[in-house]
Amino acid sequence: MNFPKNFLWGAVTSSHQVEGNNINNDWWAWEQAGKTKERSQEAARHFELYKNDLQSAKELNHNAHRFSIEWSRIEPKEGKFDEKAVAHYRDVILSLREKNIEPVVTLHHFTNPKWVYERGGWLNPKISFWFSRYAVLMAEALGKDVQYWITINEPMVFAYQSYFLGIWPPGQKSIKNAWKVVHHLIKAHRIAYREIHKVYQNKQWPLPKVSIAKNVMVFRACPKTDNAFCRLGVFLRHQLFNLYFLKKIKPCLDFIGVNFYARDFISNDKKLNAPLLGMRCNESHGHVERVNALAWDCCPECLFEVLCWLKGFQKDILITENGTCDDDDRLRFDYVDRHLKEIQRAIEIGIPIIGYLYWSLLDNFEWHHGFGPRFGLIEVNYKDFSRRPRKSAVLLSKIYQDPTLIGKIKY
Repeated sequence: MNFPKNFLWGAVTSSHQVEGNNINNDWWAWEQAGKTKERSQEAARHFELYKNDLQSAKELNHNAHRFSIEWSRIEPKEGKFDEKAVAHYRDVILSLREKNIEPVVTLHHFTNPKWVYERGGWLNPKISFWFSRYAVLMAEALGKDVQYWITINEPMVFAYQSYFLGIWPPGQKSIKNAWKVVHHLIKAHRIAYREIHKVYQNKQWPLPKVSIAKNVMVFRACPKTDNAFCRLGVFLRHQLFNLYFLKKIKPCLDFIGVNFYARDFISNDKKLNAPLLGMRCNESHGHVERVNALAWDCCPECLFEVLCWLKGFQKDILITENGTCDDDDRLRFDYVDRHLKEIQRAIEIGIPIIGYLYWSLLDNFEWHHGFGPRFGLIEVNYKDFSRRPRKSAVLLSKIYQDPTLIGKIKY
């Protein structure tokens, strides 16, 4: 079966995770305060080595690349915009265009300028204005060469980690505040969506395609404790984590960006001190034979399930992230190949999938986990910052060039 014409094949990076020295954002301050396992420091030095990295993507047969703009570089102080930083990201986009690689530009990938953080971050009602002002500036400066925009990466993950679990800045543990942040994120996306479209209309450019990158998961009731409360816990997780945000912004989506990695089994086993509506029990109950460095399993058929229920939104779907940090590169390729089979199966039944972007192009700083998890198609030596494409990257490049090879290549 042929993939759709102009299907997007590529990979992803995130500014703070690969650029290095993002000294004006909240994550940098969080790291300096000793709140993380490691500090990002120079990360992968992608800010200075981006041309080499993008050339590597081209040589690996990528025709699309998703990256994020670092808001704190663009607006290090409120209302003060750095033209050199804008010029840098313009050059990134032009470098991609020169290589016939489609840029997919993310405006917010978890980090905030320190001045936003100091003024209450995403709890401040002014955040939607601040964010939309930044979005408009980026659209005006870069939009001529950009078709695809992602306003916010994984909004529910951001709210959960930062305002409910408190393991990301600002380190709050409040259901009330987390829910308030979710609604500020919804409002910010809606406004940014409309403002980006206005910019394109005023400039008489072809209209953009704007979305979010929504992390989705498949939740399962634990077979050992498959009771009514477990099933209710699964239902609520699906409704609140997977669907709620998308439903609230559906009119402001030109396509759906999907980040998919794994599934969670949910149990209210008293032996685990689990709450009534359950908790994750993947490892404790031995549901999964093998997990990666972040304790995530491999469930390709779950991606097919996700794509089937997303079909109901009647939007094009772009896989904006999918990948694994297995130490065994053979398992990395197997993970991708098996997920691509499920995408192929979804396309065969008419689900409108327009692209697949692997997370990530480079090894990177994996937030509170530090540099340990290695997701990259390209291995980074953090001692001298040299790069080396992994064998999985080379094999995947063959599939990107000829998708009929899915399921047929041996590592």
